[in-house]
This record gives sequence, structure tokens and C-alpha cells, in this order.
Amino acid sequence: MLTTTKVVIGDMMRELIYYVAVSIDGYIAAPDGSYDAFPVEGDHMAVYLSDFADALPAHVLAALDMHPPGNRFDTVIQGRASYDIARAAGIERPYAHLSEFVATRSETAPPAGVTFTADALATVRELKQQEGLAIYLCGGGNLAGELLPEIDRLILKRNPVVLGDGVRLFGNAGTVIQNFDLVSCRSFESGVVMEEYARTIRQ
Repeated sequence: MLTTTKVVIGDMMRELIYYVAVSIDGYIAAPDGSYDAFPVEGDHMAVYLSDFADALPAHVLAALDMHPPGNRFDTVIQGRASYDIARAAGIERPYAHLSEFVATRSETAPPAGVTFTADALATVRELKQQEGLAIYLCGGGNLAGELLPEIDRLILKRNPVVLGDGVRLFGNAGTVIQNFDLVSCRSFESGVVMEEYARTIRQ
């Protein structure tokens, strides 16, 4: 059974939150890493742009003439494949408004403002010992599988599409049993359903 230790800072607990878009059949991207099948128009977008603005990339915020509220996330961790999507577009700090960590075992020279880590699990556990807001787990699936012992909350943007194949929600994690409690479920006219789960804490 996977367990995790939560650090209480005053009355707050710093959490690792996996906030991600996913298909009906549990894929966060197509086999080539693209996610064009997920709708970017509809009434769900207002919630993404308000309640979760901290999770928007810096260049998207700039294009929308928005400032991150800084009330949900102050740190992001993502896998190198996810990070490489931004680098391919010439963006070395996709989340410049957050403390950025990239999980990679093959690179050791990050650009200024980005921290590369070869041990994402140890890094997250260390970050949880520090004061701050929640930590945003941006992806990808394999990293989420590796960090499952430390994921406190899942916020899944369930899109009304079946991909059939692609990047799975928890990558190649294999057989793992970890219970989560459904906290809320919000549906939109667009067909998107936002599901929020909190890790089950057994006494």
C-alpha cells in the first residue's frame, strides 16, 4: 500500500496536485504527445482561466493579457517530454511565474530559472517540507506514475472524446492500488466534466 506523509504548515498542507486533461478512456495525449482532440472552446474554459490561471503557461497568460493570481500554485514539476514541447517552440521557461522543476535523468544543464532533477520523488518530498502553495504536477503520464506515492489531489478535466491509444494518465505505473475520495464533480455544456479527488487517508 502506498503511503505519504503530509506536512502541515500552520493550518495549511502543501499538496502535490495532478491537474490534467484526460480523455474518457484515460489518455492525456495521443501517441505522438499531441492533445489537439481536447476542446479549447466552451463554457469549461472560463473555469480554466479563472480558478486555475496559475497553471496556464506564461506565454498564454501574456497573450490573454492576464496576470497569474498566485493563489493556487507556486511550483510546477513536469517530465522532460512535456518540457521539450515548450523548448521546441523556443520557450525555455514555460511557467516563468512559478518555480520550475523538470524531471530528467539525461540532462544536467538547465536554463536559468529551471531546476533539473534526476530524482523527482525525492525532490517533491523535499518541496513538501518547505512553505508554499500547492505543487502543480503538469505531466506527463510516466512522471505521474512515478510520483503517485506523493499525489495528494487529482483534478481531472475529463474530455468527451475517446483516443483509443496514447499517453496514459499514469504512464507505465503498472498495477497499483491507491484509493482517492471524490470531492466534487462539475459538468459543463461543452461535455467536459471536471472531477476532483483527494487521496484517501486511512487512520
